[in-house]
Amino acid sequence: MSDPAVSASRPTRWGVAAVLGLVGAVAIGVIVMAFVWPAATAKPQNLPIGISGPAASVAAVEKALAAQDPAPFALEKVSSRADAVARITERTLYGAVLLGDTPEVLVATAAGPAPAQALRAVAAELQSQIDASAQSALIAQLTAISQALAAGERPTLPDAGTAPRAVPTVHVTDVVPVAAGDPTGAGLAAAAFPLVLGGMLGGIILTLRVQGAIRRLVGLAAFGVAAGVVIVTVMQTWFGILAGSWLLNAAAVALSVTATGALIIGLAALLGPIGIGVGAVITLLVANPIAGAAVPSPFLPSPWGAIGQWFVPGASVTLLRSTSYFPDAATAAQWLTLAAWLVGGVLLTLIGHRRTAAELAPAAPEPPTAPATA
Repeated sequence: MSDPAVSASRPTRWGVAAVLGLVGAVAIGVIVMAFVWPAATAKPQNLPIGISGPAASVAAVEKALAAQDPAPFALEKVSSRADAVARITERTLYGAVLLGDTPEVLVATAAGPAPAQALRAVAAELQSQIDASAQSALIAQLTAISQALAAGERPTLPDAGTAPRAVPTVHVTDVVPVAAGDPTGAGLAAAAFPLVLGGMLGGIILTLRVQGAIRRLVGLAAFGVAAGVVIVTVMQTWFGILAGSWLLNAAAVALSVTATGALIIGLAALLGPIGIGVGAVITLLVANPIAGAAVPSPFLPSPWGAIGQWFVPGASVTLLRSTSYFPDAATAAQWLTLAAWLVGGVLLTLIGHRRTAAELAPAAPEPPTAPATA
C-alpha cells in the first residue's frame, strides 16, 4: 500500500499541467471577450429619434437614413417641440431633429453620452448642409450678375422679397443634462460594474460565512438596505453623480444588489459550491456585457440589447438612470424584473434548504420483528 504522504507530494503529471494551463488561457479569453465584445460591436442603430418639419425636408432625411445599413436612427414623427421634449423625458425617444426656419436638435445627455454624441454629429452635418446650400445660392446669384455685366446688360438685382436671408444656425439643446458631478455622463455607466460586483460579493460572503437559509436571507436583506444607503451616499451626496430622489435611488440600488445576492445564495443552496460559479457566470459574463451601461441597448447587436434588459445588471442601470434623471419615465418593467430575480433567488434558497434538510434527516428506525415461534 502506498504512503499517503508520498502520494500527496508526488508531482503533477506534465500533461495535466499543460491542460490546466490551456484551460486557464481559454477562461481568460472568454472573460476578455465578454467585456470587450459590446464595445467592439456597438454602433448607432435603430435609435428612436423624433423628427418634425417641412415634408420635403423630412423626406430627404428619411431617404438618407434608408440608404444606410443598419440605419442609425429610427425616426418617429413628433407634432411639435413640446411633444418631442415630453417624449424625451418619458424615455421613449433619445432626442429629436426639428427642421424648418429655426432648425434645432434636442439631445438628452443623461440618457447616455453615446446617443447625445451621435445627435450632435447630426447637428453638425445639418449645419454644413445648410451652409453649403446657402453658399451655392449666393454663388448662383453672383454668377448671374457677372454674366449680365459681361454682356453689357443691366443685371437683375434681387429685391427685398427675394434677397437671401441670413443662414440659419442649428441650435443644440440638452433637454435632460447630467448632474454637475458627472459632466461627461460616464460616472453612472462606470458604476454599473461595482453594483454587479457588490451584489455578487454580498451573496458569496453570506453563503460561505452564514449557516442556515433563513439567516442568510435575513443577512441579505440587511446587506441590501445598507448597500443602497452607502452607495447612493457616495454617488449622490458625495460625488454628485446621481440626481433626483435620494430615497428612490437608494431603493433602486438596494433592490439591484439584493437581487444579485439572492441569485448567488439560491444557486449555492441548490447546487452546492458550484452554484456560486454558475451565478457568477450568469451575472458577470452573460448579463453584465449586454446591460447597456456604456451604450444604450439599441446600439448592441440584436437581440442581445433587448435580452440584457431582462437581467439584473441591465434592469438596474436602466432603472437607476430613470429614477435619477427621468422621473416621468415608465419604470414598472425594471422594478418587476429585479423583484422577479429576487423572488427567484429566495425560492431557490428555500428549495435547496428543504432538499438538504431531507437528505440529512436520520432514517426512521425499522420496526422490530416479532420473534419466530416454534
